[in-house]
Amino acid sequence: MDLNELVKQQEGADIQVAGEEEEERAAEGSIIQLVSFVLEDVEYGVDILAVHEILRFPEITRLPNTPEFIKGVINLRGNVIPVVDVRKRFGFPKGKITDLTRIIVIETNDKLTGLMVDNVHQVVRISQSNVDPPSALIEGVSEEYIWGIGRLKDRLIVILNLSNILFLEEDQAVVKA
Repeated sequence: MDLNELVKQQEGADIQVAGEEEEERAAEGSIIQLVSFVLEDVEYGVDILAVHEILRFPEITRLPNTPEFIKGVINLRGNVIPVVDVRKRFGFPKGKITDLTRIIVIETNDKLTGLMVDNVHQVVRISQSNVDPPSALIEGVSEEYIWGIGRLKDRLIVILNLSNILFLEEDQAVVKA
């Protein structure tokens, strides 16, 4: 499924657009669009501008001596793309691969990377004014992985800092070698 198809399906049963009327959003300031997914009952979002496409779970080739959170690599139209298991990266228990498991192919640091998620939830439009920085009270994980917390009606969406999620441990891996 490519990104255009995802956006066109926004009003379908599985993927919906959440937010206010277009005029109200314009009055609130700039709008960001997120592709959201849920892990462990928490909704996460990645900037839609970083998303290249969303794939059904493909065959993944496991690589030796890679960090545990690297699921392996996939071949996407001749490009070899690493796949990050987001559950393992966040320290969550291993999840089951189902028909809803997806790979969100994103571009970060000029590289394509796949994020393995349980299910793509929806495309969300949210005003920049409704995004708060991670709380200073939450140290460690939030500073490294979270760009902000989006408030949308009665729910919160954790907006991820993609570059840190994927590449934070590269320096540590070099030290171990």
